[in-house]
Order: sequence, then C-alpha cells, then structure tokens
Amino acid sequence: MKDFPGTPGTLTGLLLRISQCVFAAGSIASMATTASFFNFTAFCYLIASMGLQVIWSLVLAFLDAYSLVKKKVLHNPVLVSLFVVGDWVTATLSLAAASASAGITVLYFSDLSHCNFGEECQKYQMAVALAYLSWHACFQ
Repeated sequence: MKDFPGTPGTLTGLLLRISQCVFAAGSIASMATTASFFNFTAFCYLIASMGLQVIWSLVLAFLDAYSLVKKKVLHNPVLVSLFVVGDWVTATLSLAAASASAGITVLYFSDLSHCNFGEECQKYQMAVALAYLSWHACFQ
C-alpha cells in the first residue's frame, strides 16, 4: 500500500484526526452553551453526531500517535477496511447532521426572522460551520 498524505499512521493522518476532533468538540461546545438547542431535533442530532465524531477521531488519533512513536505501519488490509468503513459512517452522519442543522438555522432564523436570541443565533451558526469543517477534514 502506498504511503500518501492522510494514511493511517502518518503525521498528516494524525493532524487530520486531531482537526476532526477539535472541530467536532467546538461544534458541541458552541451548541451546548445555548439555552434552547434541545427544542430542535436537528440540533440534538448534531450534538449526537459530533459526539460520535469526537470519540472516533480521538481513538484513531491515539492509534496514529502510537504508530508514529513505535514506527509501526498500519497498512493491514483488515485494519484499513475498518478505518474506511468507520470514516464513511461518521462522515455520513456528520454531513447529515450539519446539513439538517444548517437547514433549520437558515429557515428559522433567517427566512422566518425569528432570531430574537442574538448571541444564541451566532452560536448555532458557529456550531454548524464547525460541524462542516469536521466533516470536510474526513476527506482530505
């Protein structure tokens, strides 16, 4: 197997996993610090999806770091298949949650002009943007 950027066990792979984890955690923090996110199912779905993304990315970041420290290659076909399927599942869930939350944010707060919350609306928008960045880091 070729060693290209983002491959499990490489420095770029580790950096991408860390960025996924940081963006997902930021999305959770931004959404969870609002007073009424739980009133919208899409926002609850975003938090659940980003929570899964944080766990998955953190575990694989530790595995990448261990691989780099021990100078072991993670090119076992079964292990790489597990990474691919796990990334596919978490990426699909992340994109769906970010898209649903973005749709609610645009519809409710922009189109219907119900954004009387001020700072809370900005937190919702920030959470959605960070969720998209977390999803985008999956495919670099």
